[in-house]
Amino acid sequence: MLAGIDTHKDTLAVAVIDDVGRPVAITDLPNTEAGFDALEQLLTDRQVTRVGIEGSGNYGRGAAVRLVLAGGIEVVEVPPSLTSRERSAKPGQGKTDPIDAVAIARITAREAGLPPVRLAVGQAADLRALADYRTQLVAECTALASRTHAELHGLREQIAELVQRSGSSLTGIYGIGVSVAARILAEVVDVRRYRSRHAFAAANGSAPIPASSGRTMRHRLNRGGNRQLNRALYTIAITEIRADTEGRAYYARKRAEGKTGREALRCLKRRLSDVVYRTLRADQAADPLQLLAATA
Repeated sequence: MLAGIDTHKDTLAVAVIDDVGRPVAITDLPNTEAGFDALEQLLTDRQVTRVGIEGSGNYGRGAAVRLVLAGGIEVVEVPPSLTSRERSAKPGQGKTDPIDAVAIARITAREAGLPPVRLAVGQAADLRALADYRTQLVAECTALASRTHAELHGLREQIAELVQRSGSSLTGIYGIGVSVAARILAEVVDVRRYRSRHAFAAANGSAPIPASSGRTMRHRLNRGGNRQLNRALYTIAITEIRADTEGRAYYARKRAEGKTGREALRCLKRRLSDVVYRTLRADQAADPLQLLAATA
């Protein structure tokens, strides 16, 4: 008896044929350890002496390893091109896993020169496993990156449309794009909640906290407040510092006064908080209903 195995990720299609090519057993087995046990028992019961496997280096690797280690059966690799040629020689029968398994079995019986299954062991097996895992991760990473790019592109268009519909003039401030504007509008909702620019600065964490002692007058970082708004102000500040803007000039003046880079950046964020607050108030005064509807 001879057998052919068409391998898939979850299943193994197995066909056993007699010496004239007639199928005597066709079955589907799970591509698991339990399936390998059933496969080994089937081949033993049918006294199979030679097995052909298509994909022994991929989905059929587990089954191939089991049969080779069990011994007593010659295990060979059947190229997919031969399977396709065997199937096409019988037009009208279509393509199914059992049909492919029978074709593989007949090729196994006919082709004496099929190469034996080669199994990597030891260091080679470790390298194969690592290389296969890397290939899988690269494929998943590429698919995720493509999907993320498409999603981000669609989200950006939706965000830009809503920001434009809000009537906000925040994007007229250097360093504020649609994403930052959207974050500010989403977090503030109604600027009338803040009675003054100082209250707004305290709420977004850009107002420094006094930390003076004796004759030393200092302020420390305010880690409270809305951190999303604070991050938006940080983005605006960094963007302005990198270009020839009023914010960069203001930052330079603070450094010239002896402030550290971090202290000067905090001063700039506090100043930008006032700019954002005034812009939001002006927008709401110009069209309060439209702005509130867009941010509700």
